Amino acid sequence: MKRPIIGILTWREGRKFAEPVYFRKMIQAGDELGCTVFLFSPADVLANGKQVRGFLPTKKGWQPRMFPRPDAVIDRYRYSPGPAFKQYVAFRKASDFLYANNRLANKWKVHEVLWKDTKMHPWLPETVLYNQVNLERMLRRHAMIYVKPVNGTGGRNILSVEKKMNGYQLLGRDAQRSRVSTQLGQLASVQNKVKKWATRDRYIVQQGLHLDLVPDRAVDMRLLIQKDGEGQWRITGAGMRVGGAKSATSNLHGGGKAVLARTFLTRHFGEQRTAAILADCERLAFQTVETIENHFGRMMEMGLDIGIDVEGNAWLIEVNPKPGREIFREMGQSRQYKEAIQRPIQYAMFLAGFPFAPKTAGTTDKAAR
Repeated sequence: MKRPIIGILTWREGRKFAEPVYFRKMIQAGDELGCTVFLFSPADVLANGKQVRGFLPTKKGWQPRMFPRPDAVIDRYRYSPGPAFKQYVAFRKASDFLYANNRLANKWKVHEVLWKDTKMHPWLPETVLYNQVNLERMLRRHAMIYVKPVNGTGGRNILSVEKKMNGYQLLGRDAQRSRVSTQLGQLASVQNKVKKWATRDRYIVQQGLHLDLVPDRAVDMRLLIQKDGEGQWRITGAGMRVGGAKSATSNLHGGGKAVLARTFLTRHFGEQRTAAILADCERLAFQTVETIENHFGRMMEMGLDIGIDVEGNAWLIEVNPKPGREIFREMGQSRQYKEAIQRPIQYAMFLAGFPFAPKTAGTTDKAAR
């Protein structure tokens, strides 16, 4: 039988790739599952589309070789400002590869799509496009708000504004993930600060939530939902991310720590309430991917950032179509970590019409681990 060939579309500069450690693990997982996996960028596709210059890891670094047209392609090209991303967007629009995942729009467009589905309303915080009028209105309605770029990942350029007795506290991370912290006394000063902050992109203003289950630290849940080798959505797992002291975000590469979801929530809510919270997060996850696929087309995996407020209510903060999976490694969940890496390959093989390898032992559909 023909060995399936799976391509991973990503950014490269020379022989430098965006996520080398993760890609090495994906290529290894592909080999274990009986298929060939390679990396390529838009510039690596020959004019006739029948051959691709792909890259594989060796002891001497990433080495190129020619591959036939892949049976399926996993799109792992992440947003970055600049001409390379624009070239990628043009390539995706013109390309006729069999993709395991469609492109997702920016945060504002995704919010609009989700809000149009009334089944999503219980989980969506109020969100508006940033302008000075909307910023003032949201600060009058909510004790805290977040100002976020419509594009971007990793907690960059996110600013929180919280009303205090003597003014406003602003916390954030800039483009280099460096912390920003300041106290301002007047709304006019906040307007000026945010205006300077939100200059390079469109921004949204989002309702802040009481997520301080740990005092003075941002806390949220990262839930990973993926399609398996039979094309079915499965929840791979979930963990709580506890941000650093006085940080506006909980991202792991911004200094956050990962904690088992059930263990963390049980300490705060008890076993019975925790079971109900986790069940609600599962409903949220399956409804989110259904709503998104109905609008944007086929998807492969979603990393959902879910806020659990002090009352135990779940809120969908953000949707990431090209998520990381290091949270499982951080929590010592080697089986879930391996599963999170294998599932995109398994789904791409299924999509291309190849027999499915046996399921990984211990597969679960539950968010609680």
